[in-house]
Amino acid sequence: QVQLVESGGGLVQTGGSLRLSCAASGRTFSNDATGWFRQAPGSAREFVAHVTWRFGITSYAASVKGRFTISRDNAKKMVYLQMNSLKPEDTAVYYCAAGPMASTSAAPYNYWGQGTQVTVSS
Repeated sequence: QVQLVESGGGLVQTGGSLRLSCAASGRTFSNDATGWFRQAPGSAREFVAHVTWRFGITSYAASVKGRFTISRDNAKKMVYLQMNSLKPEDTAVYYCAAGPMASTSAAPYNYWGQGTQVTVSS
């Protein structure tokens, strides 16, 4: 089992920044990838970014590329999402997920956190 706990969400104005954190515990060695997804009210859950634990390979959704940065700290078993130049359309619940392989689809991710709310005011 893997446990994931997100933190760092909140209310920010357009153009502001937030850093989300995801703390992983448990059998993390069996999961090479950690991803961030988000879900706005009335919308499907969508991919934001992912990073692999072993080689640090990253990928981003087109809508956040150049504004968001995903990173990991293997020793601390932490994954971060630095979000800059935030827009109202970034408002959503952000979820951290872990799985055996990196993917832009939610399907391969076996473990999910409880989510953290990000609200960007206009």
